[in-house]
Amino acid sequence: MTQRDFYDWQTAGGGGEVVLLVEVLEARGIPWCMIGGLAVNHWAEEPMATADVDVVVATGRVDEAVQALEEAGFKASRFEWSINLKGRSAVSVQISTEPFYREFPARAVPAQVHGIAMRVASLADTLAGKIQAWRDPQRRPSKRQKDLADILRLTEAHPELREAIPADVCEKLGL
Repeated sequence: MTQRDFYDWQTAGGGGEVVLLVEVLEARGIPWCMIGGLAVNHWAEEPMATADVDVVVATGRVDEAVQALEEAGFKASRFEWSINLKGRSAVSVQISTEPFYREFPARAVPAQVHGIAMRVASLADTLAGKIQAWRDPQRRPSKRQKDLADILRLTEAHPELREAIPADVCEKLGL
């Protein structure tokens, strides 16, 4: 079983929808990158399957991206800090519109995650995004715990990152 086959199995065909997302954004020349768990999977030593696909799109191109993705078959729902897209699989795409992530696409790197070519946030941006997510008091406790685990996964694969982790996060991690 390939990485892509495993991801499709875990997400009820979500790999195809991730490929479609990438193809649509690339065809339009829209700057974008994966953040969250898929970006962590690129930078960590061992990937974990996730049905949450977190994306950031260049400011000023979000509406164009959403329209193109709707034309490709996704259904969009708009919220204060995100636009959520749903296709037919178990994958949930969330385009973050939070200002914190605004510059991430400019520093994105090409990657292969779950056998799918995509752009991911830089290593420093991925860590910063996970710290930001963990600090969000409105996130569910289970999501915040996953954020801490992702920070640990990043630092295990890249020990030099420990210097960039704020004291309050280090305390929670026991570092």
